[in-house]
Formats: sequence, structure tokens, C-alpha cells
Amino acid sequence: MTNAITDFLQIRRSTLISKMTSEPLPEADIETILACGVRVPDHAVLGPWQIQVIQGEGRAYLGTHILRPEFAANNQDATPEGLAFEEERFLRAGAIFAVLFTPKEHPKIPEWEMVLSAGAVAMNITTAAQALGYGAQWVTEWYSYNDKMLAALGGTVGSDKIAGFIYVGEKSEAPTERRRPPRENVIGFYTPPVA
Repeated sequence: MTNAITDFLQIRRSTLISKMTSEPLPEADIETILACGVRVPDHAVLGPWQIQVIQGEGRAYLGTHILRPEFAANNQDATPEGLAFEEERFLRAGAIFAVLFTPKEHPKIPEWEMVLSAGAVAMNITTAAQALGYGAQWVTEWYSYNDKMLAALGGTVGSDKIAGFIYVGEKSEAPTERRRPPRENVIGFYTPPVA
């Protein structure tokens, strides 16, 4: 038995950011992506994540005020070209969805379950954008581990983390298939031991 969803998931493929354009996304598409993004397993409805949509002028602002100066501060040998690249990172896509992991205290729910929930949000955003026909790529890069970026996006330094940035834009080139791990290396069918 097959259906459109399983058929799509079997061929789903990320598009490299360099193969996207930066036209703005329609608000209706952003809302659809967000609606899909939050439909994830979330034990006790803790919402141990936040989503920040970076678009329009916000992309350039973060480039000028966070990406460029922070890269320069941590890379003393950075070239002018390298600094310009860092400053323009967020200008390469129409929208960037930043997913923050924001753990909550709970007597019964371990933090690990909350980590998994945040990862599910990032994957749902990626898949929803691709299902709408956009190119999408979930990346971390150095700025996912930068405290000033975390704070700028509303996270709490010391407890929150950035699960990743999902770049979304029109595809300038169709993605090609990538290597996948052999099924026999990653899939098994459990059988109980013989008594």
C-alpha cells in the first residue's frame, strides 16, 4: 500500500542553500510550515522549543550585528571576503526558521525526550517546506553554538540551545540524490532469543 505522503517521504531530499533563491515566502506558506512544525510528539505539552522566523530585514540585521562581528572575533585571520560571506549568510534564502531547544523542569519527563521533540520540530519544518515545493536545508554551523546569536533569538544562555536553522527558498536547481547508509547497517528486525 502506498500513498502520496509515504511516496514523498521516500524521495525527500534537502536542497543545498547555494541552490536556493532569496525571494520572500508568501505569508500563507510560512503559516503552513509553522502549523506543521509544531505538530510533534511533546510529552505533557511542555513545548520545550521555540521557533523564530528570520525574514526580510531581519536577515541582514543579524548578518551585520551578529554573524560578521562574532565570526571576526573568533577568527582573527578572517579575510574581507570571508567576513562578507558570513554577513550575507541569511540573505541566501527567502526565510530561515531557527529552532531553539528550551528545556523545562519536570519531575517525570527527562530532558532527552525534550531534545527529541525539538529535533522533531526542525524535521517537520524541513519536510513541510519541501512538501510545498521549496528547497530546504537544516544546518547548524558555528552560529548555532554562539551565545550572542542564541540571545538575539530570544534564548537563555546557559540553558537553551539552537537545534538548527532551516533555510527555505525557491530552488534554483533540483537537488541530486545523496548517499544513504546501507539498510542492513541501520535496520534490524528484532527476534526474541530461543529458549
